[in-house]
Amino acid sequence: MSRNKKVSNSRNIILAVLIVLAAILIIVFLIFGKYFKTHFFPKTTVNSVDVSLMTAEDLRSELQNKADEYLLTITDRNGNKYHITGLDIDYTYNPIGEEESLLDAQSSYAWPIEIFKSHENDISETLTFDENKLADVVAALDCFSDENMVEPENAYLAETDTGYEIVSETQGSYLIYENAYAEILNAVNEGATELTLSDSDYKAAEITSDDANLNSCLTTINNYLNTEITYDLGDETEVLDAETIKEWVEIDTENNTVSLNEDMVASYAQYLASKYNTYADEREFTTHTGDTITIGGGDYGWIVDKSGEYETLLSELAEGTVTTREIVYQQRALYKGSDDIGDTYIEIDYTKQHLYYYEDGELVIDDDIVSGNLSKNNGSPDGIFKIVYKQSPAVLKGEDYESDVQYFMPFAYNVGIHDASWRSKFGGSEYLTSGSHGCINMDESTVKKLYELVDVGTPVIAYYTKAVELTSENAKISNAYSYVEPEEDEEESSTTTTTTSSTSNETTAEDDTAVANE
Repeated sequence: MSRNKKVSNSRNIILAVLIVLAAILIIVFLIFGKYFKTHFFPKTTVNSVDVSLMTAEDLRSELQNKADEYLLTITDRNGNKYHITGLDIDYTYNPIGEEESLLDAQSSYAWPIEIFKSHENDISETLTFDENKLADVVAALDCFSDENMVEPENAYLAETDTGYEIVSETQGSYLIYENAYAEILNAVNEGATELTLSDSDYKAAEITSDDANLNSCLTTINNYLNTEITYDLGDETEVLDAETIKEWVEIDTENNTVSLNEDMVASYAQYLASKYNTYADEREFTTHTGDTITIGGGDYGWIVDKSGEYETLLSELAEGTVTTREIVYQQRALYKGSDDIGDTYIEIDYTKQHLYYYEDGELVIDDDIVSGNLSKNNGSPDGIFKIVYKQSPAVLKGEDYESDVQYFMPFAYNVGIHDASWRSKFGGSEYLTSGSHGCINMDESTVKKLYELVDVGTPVIAYYTKAVELTSENAKISNAYSYVEPEEDEEESSTTTTTTSSTSNETTAEDDTAVANE
């Protein structure tokens, strides 16, 4: 065989092989092209499901399996987890032909290129479930059991060692079924796999710690309890603080309201009056001669203004005031403390018929007097008084007389100290039968000196060292220490005195001229 013929045979063989290979490739290409008309390319996902080499029917089966395997995990506010599965609620995938559409859209004969690419596709998952079964499943969840349905508790005011505070509300775990079901239904409709129940699904406390009324109550309570009043009483103090005030605070914890027991505030004002009023109180007094006597009555001393103190306290309590102040007084004495008379005063000893004037503890004036006529029931009122005013000159008027004096210093109703030009004798027993209608008669020179030295408001301590009974109207009005209610016949025969207001230099007072020079 020639060389050329051998070469020709080799070429024919190679050509035949190539033709066969080409035919095989074409056949393979056509086979796979046809295959990928009904199967998805490798590396293909539909709705995140790997459907490589699957048919449309396979995809439907996978999506149904996915529906069957559906799991919704529900977390409550306490971190407890509950589950609802697709099988519980007949969760079903309902195809609408999109699977075939995806395959039709594949370039099946471009498979030699496409099989090396990733293909991600999404189709509408038409899922259905039985809402009645879902409602039953939700109702059966443990979070809806009675033992787990804890009612919320409102925020409230609570007493502490230092006062009051707001105790925050308790959320509880009481689910509102309708709200929770609506949220779960929405999650299932969306195919969600995780759901944390929101606060709107739970029954909420009606009163929370930021409630305006509750905080206003707390502010009011704190103002009350922060109030501290230190009363300045001279040689002592009285402190009103939370220890006492807390008994006055009335709190309605059910309705979160606070009020002040105003009756107790008024009682405290009364307590201050009972403790610190000295008006007409009995006192131990050391006389000029060194004797200690008990004397009360009169109109001298401290009087607490109970109404004024009550109103002031209410205002201070509302503001939470911390202060040092005086009690609100209706009447004041000269000095605070146990000795409210001090060491500047007029002392009148009716029994000895003598007047003493002490200034800063030193005896300045010491002289005889004539006081009210005891035999005619005109005894001068005893007690602790004060100089009400001074008048010079003055006209003393009675029902049927009128007398001029140079100096007049009343201290008990219309009874006062004045000069008596019609008298030539003072002291002794003159007052027993020939005394005044009640005023204190003195020598003019002594009265003048006393008038110049004495200030209005100076205490007057007037007393008898022998027991007497004063029954006159004058003694009654003056709150005399020795006043007693008269018998009816004595009352009818008692001397009546009158007072009219002073004008210009004319001062109204008792007339002492009835027995002046007799």
